[in-house]
Amino acid sequence: MNQMIDIEGEILVVDDEPSIRSYLLSLLKKRGFSVITCDSAQTAIDQLEQITTIALVLTDIRMPEMTGIELLAEVNRINAEIPVILMTGYADLDVAIGAVNAGAFGFLTKPFNQQYLMTLISRGLERNRLIQSEKNYLMSLENAVMRKTRELEDTAQMANRLSIEIVQRLSAVAESRDSYTAAHIQRIGLYSRCIAEAMDMYADFVEGVTVASSLHDIGKIGIPDNILLKKSMLDEAESKVMREHTVIGHRILSGSSHPAIQLASSIALSHHERWDGNGYPAGLRGKDIPVEARIVQLADQYDALRNVRSYKPSLAHQETYRIITQGDGRTSPAHFDPEVLAAFVAVADRFDEIFNTTQD
Repeated sequence: MNQMIDIEGEILVVDDEPSIRSYLLSLLKKRGFSVITCDSAQTAIDQLEQITTIALVLTDIRMPEMTGIELLAEVNRINAEIPVILMTGYADLDVAIGAVNAGAFGFLTKPFNQQYLMTLISRGLERNRLIQSEKNYLMSLENAVMRKTRELEDTAQMANRLSIEIVQRLSAVAESRDSYTAAHIQRIGLYSRCIAEAMDMYADFVEGVTVASSLHDIGKIGIPDNILLKKSMLDEAESKVMREHTVIGHRILSGSSHPAIQLASSIALSHHERWDGNGYPAGLRGKDIPVEARIVQLADQYDALRNVRSYKPSLAHQETYRIITQGDGRTSPAHFDPEVLAAFVAVADRFDEIFNTTQD
């Protein structure tokens, strides 16, 4: 039996196909959600302007009078805090990237995977609730902030702008499409910080790689569900498609003026390159690979070995450490920057602690 969910606010479903509206209305009401349906974008806009309790919009990406991305812009105009999930009947990479860059919270293909649909909706509503809680908290601190010095105000504003940009992209893509969890994303940042600190990197770089590493797999938005969510090992053709997530991630993140996003773009492109030149997508070798990507490569490999998958068991820390430092036929120490590997050896116990204490 499906557990009822206590939901505040309505979900606005927008689709010109009656069967889709009827299906989503029935499915969501059974799960305890309050639902409003619309058969056109203009009707949806009218509802958004009249009803202030709409908490999430679920809209088809292609409708006769307006695209879902155009409707997304209208939703942002009315209330930029409302998460928007776009639906389409076919995979379209350019549309997907455009949707994320335009601020979409998530992207779905029809026919729907019910579990994935419900997970994405629940995360969207939770994000909405967190935004409202954060607004209330910030209001309570307003007087204190006004007493701070101009230097502290400038620092807070920069941190806020960075947080908003990163959280929007991360929430929209990494948590909603990848089979990995939010805890995995957090761990990659913590592992990367440990390595960077052990390498005596300057403070700004340590902070930057900690945050930027969270977006290493953002390009997986462009990978079809039948490959991204496959429960067994990928074949060669599927692996070739999966490897494209590095280039896609770079395309999504490139062009930003913010240093952290620039760092994230570099990591997304090169975190599967190997020191010995046998990585992808460009087969870079040695120090031709950006140092931030060399750090995240090892962090990602450690977490992949520790995590259970349908096609492999979870490995203990000691076995994972042995594989990274000695090799096992698939993984070799030659894959890693020797300085990064030495830093890992120095802080390996901390990696085990992070894995054990950072779980969903």
